[in-house]
Amino acid sequence: MEKSELLKQLHIDRKEFQAPGGKASWLPWMLLSAAVAVGAWWLFGRDAPIHVKTAAAVLESSGPASILDATGYVVARRQATVSAKITGKIEAIYIEEGRRVQEGEVLARLDPVDAKAQLALSQAQRDAARSQLEDFQVQLEQARRDWARLRDLAARKLVSAQAAEQGRVSVDSFKARLATQQLQLTVAEQGVRVAQVNLDNTVVRAPFSGVIVTKAAQPGEIVSPMSAGGGFTRTGIGTIVDMDSLEIEVDVNESFIGRVKAGQPVEARLNAYPDWSIPAEVIAIIPTADRTKATVKVRIALKQKDPRIVPDMGVRVAFLEEPQSLASKAPPAVLVPAAALVGEGDASAVFVVKEGRAQRRALTLGEAVGGSRRVLAGLRGGEQVVLSPGADLRDGQSVQVE
Repeated sequence: MEKSELLKQLHIDRKEFQAPGGKASWLPWMLLSAAVAVGAWWLFGRDAPIHVKTAAAVLESSGPASILDATGYVVARRQATVSAKITGKIEAIYIEEGRRVQEGEVLARLDPVDAKAQLALSQAQRDAARSQLEDFQVQLEQARRDWARLRDLAARKLVSAQAAEQGRVSVDSFKARLATQQLQLTVAEQGVRVAQVNLDNTVVRAPFSGVIVTKAAQPGEIVSPMSAGGGFTRTGIGTIVDMDSLEIEVDVNESFIGRVKAGQPVEARLNAYPDWSIPAEVIAIIPTADRTKATVKVRIALKQKDPRIVPDMGVRVAFLEEPQSLASKAPPAVLVPAAALVGEGDASAVFVVKEGRAQRRALTLGEAVGGSRRVLAGLRGGEQVVLSPGADLRDGQSVQVE
């Protein structure tokens, strides 16, 4: 029934309460006025909402807790400053910072004029040695035929034995010359190979796949694998980093190094992205200490690869509990602000806002955690509880959240 209809039923007909002679009886009138007031309060004042402030009950994290925090930097285990193996002038360079290169890819070329000239000279010397070897082979064959004729003539007493002996000596001499020339040809061929290697060394290639982080030379500059001094000779063309080899190095105070173990889970946060949690794991503890800082270096592997992670970035790490210790932990509890509690001890409760009404909820409390209390039973994470409930707040009371 509508409230307006209920009010009509409470309407007073004054004629019904007039005494004989036309005078009204005030007692029934006062009683009915009181009834109207009570009815109006029941309809409108009883359910007037109370303004309250609420907060969410938070489910306590069930993940591993941090047992040690440290700071460090992202480092690359595999990086190289690429240089030429020979001294030469840069003819062309094909790299730029940030460019990804593959293993064996050409990064730069040196002026090949000198190397080509040396190769041509070595090839000519090899050809000359080969020709000389062929000449000695022909002379050896001729010496053998002459010796055979001299032996035949000496057997028939047509020439002296000394002439036949001279023919044999001539054959042995050409054999020795042939062997020497064979060695000379081998040396000449090795010279050609060396010259070819020097020519190949004018092409600078990537030793492994990675990203160019530094370009250190320009065409026309002299590059050398050794420093020539004076600042006019470059010792490198650029620096390449294998981004798949990135890891974290942190210095841990030697007083707490006992809390760190190989394989221990780690949570890393880059200073550049503080809200990004990166899973990681301890690789190894470097078995030496820095006596000046009283620290031990720890290597940490990144389990997640991302282009946002670059060398030399600052990072904060949290060494987490071991998995076996997590199994013995109690199930997660709910944290509720202490300001929301009413009552003490076993009578502790909170008012939970459900569909615009306050519901009193009895709780089983645990220990205090900062400005909150741990709830062991009676409340679920995410439920909205009333903060600082007043004495006039009752179970089922209509509330309006501010």
